[in-house]
Amino acid sequence: MRELTDRLLEGLPAAAVVVDPDVTAGYRQDMAGFCASGEPAVVVFPSTVDQVRHVLRTATELRVPVVPQGARTGLSGGANAVEGCIVLSLVAMDRILELDPVNRIAVVEPGVVNAVLSRAAEEHGLAYPPDPSSWESCTIGGNIGTGAGGLCCVKYGVTSEYVLGLDVVLADGRLLHTGRRTAKGVAGYDLTRLFVGSEGTLGVVVGATLALRPAPAPQLALAAEFADVDAACAAVCAVIEAGFTPSLMELMDSVVVGAVNRLGRMGLPESTRALLMVAFDGPEQRRELAEVGQLCKRAGATEVVPADDQAESELLLKARRLALTAMDTLGTTMVDDVAVPRSRMAQMLAGVAEIGERCGLTIGVVSHAGDGNTHPIVAFDADDPEQVRRAEESFEEIMALGLRLGGTITGEHGVGLLKKEWLAQELGPVGLDLQKQMKGLFDPLGILNPGKLF
Repeated sequence: MRELTDRLLEGLPAAAVVVDPDVTAGYRQDMAGFCASGEPAVVVFPSTVDQVRHVLRTATELRVPVVPQGARTGLSGGANAVEGCIVLSLVAMDRILELDPVNRIAVVEPGVVNAVLSRAAEEHGLAYPPDPSSWESCTIGGNIGTGAGGLCCVKYGVTSEYVLGLDVVLADGRLLHTGRRTAKGVAGYDLTRLFVGSEGTLGVVVGATLALRPAPAPQLALAAEFADVDAACAAVCAVIEAGFTPSLMELMDSVVVGAVNRLGRMGLPESTRALLMVAFDGPEQRRELAEVGQLCKRAGATEVVPADDQAESELLLKARRLALTAMDTLGTTMVDDVAVPRSRMAQMLAGVAEIGERCGLTIGVVSHAGDGNTHPIVAFDADDPEQVRRAEESFEEIMALGLRLGGTITGEHGVGLLKKEWLAQELGPVGLDLQKQMKGLFDPLGILNPGKLF
């Protein structure tokens, strides 16, 4: 420990090297449950690229594992410390270095908070579309590490579609520049995309060049109530098949609707077994919303409530924003993240309901319905060992169900520790072997975020 801290202090200010166990304990894990974590040897807070390079060179020379961290809002254990590691917190590298409205790019450090970048872009009439639920606190570096998504993905896509180039410090301290600043570019292998979603296992992102888009008009939304989930999922398919591209399309099942109704006093009738929210932000939003409302009615909606203006839209969307908070009132929660083809979403939700009934647990589902990304939320009593066991069992069954339906074990939260056994099943032996070889090429000593992914 003394040798490690002495070496780190050769290239870092004293205030950036923390060994107090009362402080380092707060950096052991992210927001995921059921994931083991170790005690860090030290937590460092570099503020420059050179300082990060010094940390990685020191770690390589002393063979000490390094766990990169952002705001620790992740839900897969990907930022959990391992025993005796250096926790490399990047929150002090939080500068927007450049915002270019002509080329529509932003150059940022990894500790920039998503919402801060979004608001800075708005000042230039631009937008950074990826908007995870934790956008007010999560960092761009963390978003890149997990390949984060958000509510707007159905129209605007996920983080990987906005990362043009990266500055990455490799395990041995070398600085790698990937990608470009241009709108187009196909020179060589796409290493930028390789790092997006790699969860800090291949290198440490210290800078990112991000694409921006013209800021859209304010959203106009509707809420459609359904007496069953099958009808709501049929409406989702009908909207997409008709050629619409909403800016938001969210679905809540009866469990989530009930929890939101109680917490938010939304006044929804007891007959509402599913709630679908759809929004548009284009110039034809009123016409599109009216036509989607008709499609919902034809699919079996019992009530369709369109907003007249942005204020009413925000009131309608309040129900979706309350979903996770409302489910937390039912006990300890564990949030899953399984994406399936849109056409099989009804089967996914029906299967989750059956798993909940068989396991004797309350499981609600909120979905980014437009892209088939479901978030089953298991509620249980963490002080009851039997319920904990059944919660873990249900979690595993939900992931197995998603794979059977042709889906993926994670649409936007990442693999981390929570799902690494399932990653092997999804990739298959050849895919897993190649990914392990890739890891070995970038990190031959295995010091970068060890134990994550596989």
